[in-house]
Amino acid sequence: MAYTKASNKAVQKYSAKTYDQIKVLVKKGEREEIKNYAESQGMSLNGYINKLIKDDMKTADKE
Repeated sequence: MAYTKASNKAVQKYSAKTYDQIKVLVKKGEREEIKNYAESQGMSLNGYINKLIKDDMKTADKE
């Protein structure tokens, strides 16, 4: 599918309706390091961060 302004607007509208956003601040250079590690594990940066959060919450529930 070709990129158009209309398709971009539709994606932004869907994302705004479907997802909450959380901003995470890391030191310069760390983002790329984390992203590369996530990709080495077969995950996107977003997927990796979400997995870490969910795994931590599961661990905390067991305590």
